[in-house]
Amino acid sequence: MNMQNAMDLAKRLRVNIARAVVGKGEVIDLLLAALFGNGHVLLEDVPGTGKTLLAKALARSLDGEFKRVQFTPDLLPSDLSGIHFYNQKSGDFEFRAGPLFTHVLLADEINRATPRTQSSLLECMEERQVTIDGTTHSLTAPFFVMATQNPVDNQGTFPLPEAQLDRFLMRISMGYPSFEEGVDILQRFRESSPLDELAPAATTGEVAAAQRCAADVHVSRDLLGYIVRIAEATRRHPEVRLGASPRAALALLRASQGYALIQGREYATPDDIKELAVPVLAHRLLLRHGLNLGEAREDGVVRQALSEVEVPAEEIGAAKGSGGV
Repeated sequence: MNMQNAMDLAKRLRVNIARAVVGKGEVIDLLLAALFGNGHVLLEDVPGTGKTLLAKALARSLDGEFKRVQFTPDLLPSDLSGIHFYNQKSGDFEFRAGPLFTHVLLADEINRATPRTQSSLLECMEERQVTIDGTTHSLTAPFFVMATQNPVDNQGTFPLPEAQLDRFLMRISMGYPSFEEGVDILQRFRESSPLDELAPAATTGEVAAAQRCAADVHVSRDLLGYIVRIAEATRRHPEVRLGASPRAALALLRASQGYALIQGREYATPDDIKELAVPVLAHRLLLRHGLNLGEAREDGVVRQALSEVEVPAEEIGAAKGSGGV
């Protein structure tokens, strides 16, 4: 697959998802950027804003396997990874794969599971493999995790630890629809759900190929320095205990490559990085205790870092002519 084919694939997916999800073009772009950037997404918002609908629309737009797991306090790690069981007919132990063995996994209300169960996702999200009883099983590509959580309701929940949050390329909020979008939602869903009629618009092989194309999107050395300076600025902030790590900077790089590709470009720009800095970096910051939720919240820290770091001049001509694409 070449770059142009990957861009066409992104357009098909965007149009297909928009048949079920009303008016969330920016959110859809972020979701596809994470998919093409070979990352995972945490959808965080109040109930009823369309988090699960968005996840299902993406899953139905692909021809691969889709598994949904409702996370609850009694969910065990083996319920996700699978188990070895004794087959009396064959007289031997056999492996029964869990829902992690899929292309798209929806972890619904992930913060309602215990930390022990949450930690079972660490290996598969980072290394695309699962180790069970000493045996390592590779996951098929693409492997994409979408998790949802409600940031308001804290009763019966277990906050995601920093290591788990760091596995998500982006944290995205849906937000309430505008008045016109609200009317369109009622109009579109009043008789039946368009999700039921959604057909696949891409194969998993095409998505895997597009992910490889995204890795070839050109990012100039000046933009690499821009990413590093933004990460360093978060570490110097007086209200931050742990700032953006090198892994966070690498996540911003990969997200900007995926975002540039779905925007129809073979090169990333400073605007791509500025657009993605908050959803990629904010959830990875650890603030000091005793702070209010005003200017010192994570997204505010990232925006302040963006305002302090000088934006490099774009070298679009050099980017277009680079040999990497």
